[in-house]
Amino acid sequence: MIYHQITDWDDAYANGANIAGGERWPEAWVAPAKAFRDRLTGEGRARLDIAYGAGPRNRYDLFLPREAPHGLVVFVHGGFWLRLDKSFWSHLAEGPLAHGYAVAMPAYTLCPDIRISGIVSEIAAAIEAATAQVDGPVYLTGHSAGGHLVTRMISATSPLSPAVGERICNTVSISGVHDLRPIMKTAMNATLKIDEEEARAESPALLEPMTGARLCCWVGAGERSEFIRQNALLANVWTGCAATTMAVEEPDRHHFNVIDGLADPDHALTRTLLTG
Repeated sequence: MIYHQITDWDDAYANGANIAGGERWPEAWVAPAKAFRDRLTGEGRARLDIAYGAGPRNRYDLFLPREAPHGLVVFVHGGFWLRLDKSFWSHLAEGPLAHGYAVAMPAYTLCPDIRISGIVSEIAAAIEAATAQVDGPVYLTGHSAGGHLVTRMISATSPLSPAVGERICNTVSISGVHDLRPIMKTAMNATLKIDEEEARAESPALLEPMTGARLCCWVGAGERSEFIRQNALLANVWTGCAATTMAVEEPDRHHFNVIDGLADPDHALTRTLLTG
């Protein structure tokens, strides 16, 4: 029998420092994302910086397939609610677009200018705005902090309107942080300012899923053990709450390249997202 105890919570959630060549990210995403945006802009299939609120970061990009969309995919970026923006991830729309789905990628206000609960409200507003532009079923996916945000959208206390909630067919959380309480033990909480009340109100693993929720928790098998644990945690808890769930550990993937499958129409990650 082996007991486990984490004593260094900063290291437990440190990705780049624990990946060989990890310093290449996030810069490694910049060029492919820009090339993708430029190409779709030239084809008239990119609508950039659409406002969904009054804040300077309350904007989303909408990428359109060549024909009328079958529905809408929403991708929410990560960065521990502290950094990065929608411009780093545009190329990840390639997979869903090839299957005929429009893809919306929202930005949001970053901490410390907002609390995580405020970001949850902003993402809901972004989804409401994007779904007003595209008819049909809705599929949610997000990476890391974005995984937290999309699973928060399908919790029983979701800020989404019932009409939009009923359109959500499937959600894939990629390397999601589903329980905020461990983040309270990290140095970055000096900026995030998560307290016990917010952790309990905003952690999907501590909430019930909305009726009919369908969720895949997807993580790289080579990620930090905390991300693998958080991945299994929500799938396990929500299975017991009558949600339809699945947990996947993709071999030979770490926290930064685990999202690459979304850029490939034939990758299992893209195909899993578009089921339901």
